[in-house]
Order: sequence, then structure tokens, then C-alpha cells
Amino acid sequence: MPHSQLLEPINNFLQCSTPEQWVEQAIKKENLSVILIDHLICELKAAQSAMFLIRKYAVDKESGDALLAWLKPFETLIYKREGDWRDLAAKNKLTKSIIPKSNSPYGQGLIDKMVLLIKEELHHFYQVLEIMDEYGVEYQSITPCRYAKGMLRHVKTFEPNALVDKLIVGAYIEARSCERFAKLAPHVDKRLGDFYISLLRSEARHYQDYLALAQEIANFDITERISEFGKIEAKLILSADEDFKFHSGTPA
Repeated sequence: MPHSQLLEPINNFLQCSTPEQWVEQAIKKENLSVILIDHLICELKAAQSAMFLIRKYAVDKESGDALLAWLKPFETLIYKREGDWRDLAAKNKLTKSIIPKSNSPYGQGLIDKMVLLIKEELHHFYQVLEIMDEYGVEYQSITPCRYAKGMLRHVKTFEPNALVDKLIVGAYIEARSCERFAKLAPHVDKRLGDFYISLLRSEARHYQDYLALAQEIANFDITERISEFGKIEAKLILSADEDFKFHSGTPA
């Protein structure tokens, strides 16, 4: 399937496309390290968010602990700078089957989708580390950009609406990432371009998974909430931004 076909629903979902000024900044040699490091952190954050949702809403403590143990070596590498990244490929697996807690209304559907998503995000995390190694980019701490926070501050404070909103925000982050991979791919060298297109192919359905889950959980039609968050997301992308990152707005 050509990636233009994968992009069509993504572009229809997003309320704006990435400004050319952002692309011009992103393909500058001196910005390669910030793009790769921020992308690396985004993959880990996506896995953490999915894991938080399963642990908070769907599983018992024992399953929750198994999930945390799965993520730990990845987090330790980033937050404590401990361990060898080359060992992570072998650690990307769950040690036990994850069972929904008996009183959870969300059940196996949420768990299965999110476990698959976590596995993919951690695999991509490893692939970004491989690319950083090839390009001689050292990992360093960077501040998060305003993007996710800018959407999360509009999340409702009561359930199930809070969960529904978080899933919608997750959908926008996934869709925007795919759109940016496609924007960057033609302008970078072949190794990086091929990597971005492979990510687009494997992550293109993630935003739809998030939306399907959100609609399943909601006891109301979520179309209006999707549209509201779409406006917030577009404003963050189109407005001037002093801070240059993978999800930043128009370079000021």
C-alpha cells in the first residue's frame, strides 16, 4: 500500500498540515539530534501512556506490576542512564498474560490493543536508538515541548470523560507524528527516510485504535470532542513557537 493512501485518512483527521517553516528547520543538520532525541522520548511516552491506561482502568495489581517490569529497563536507560541500549531488543516482552480485573468495564479489548501498541512503540524506541548510534547522536536530556501539555490541560476531570479525552489526545499525537514522518521522509537521507516511512506504515492505524476505544468507552457520541481537540491541536501546530522539537509549532 503506497504511503499516500495511508496518509489520506490522517490528513482528513488533522485540521491543519505541518507548516513548511517547521520542515525547513527540521531538516537542518544541526537539528538532527534534537529531532531524534525528542522522537525517542515520544516513543517511550506513547508506551507509558498506553500502559498507564491499562493499569489505571483495566487490570489487577499483579498484571499491573508485570507491565511495569516490562517497561523498567527502557525507563532506566533514559532516566538513570543505566544499562546498554543493545540489550533492550531482547527485553521487549511481557512475562505473563495480562488479565482484566473482574470489575473492569473496559476488559480485554483495551488490554489487547494497548499491549500491542506498547510492544510496537518500544520496538520503535529501540530502532531510534540504533539510528542515533549510526549517526553519532548522543542521548541528552531535553525539555518537553508545549504540545501534549497544551492538549492535556483541556481534558475533563471526571470519568469516563477524562479517559475519553486522553484517548482523543493520544489519537492526535499519533496522527501528527505520522504526518510529520511523511513530511520529513523526502528531505532526509535514504536510511532515515526509509525508517520514517516504515514507522508511518506501522503507526498509521494507532490513532484509529485510540478513537475506537474512546467511542467504546464513552456513553455519548464523541464527534464533538474530537473536533474540539482538533482545533486545539491545530492552534498548537500553527501558532509561533520559540522551542523547536518534533511536535513544536511554527518556528518563531
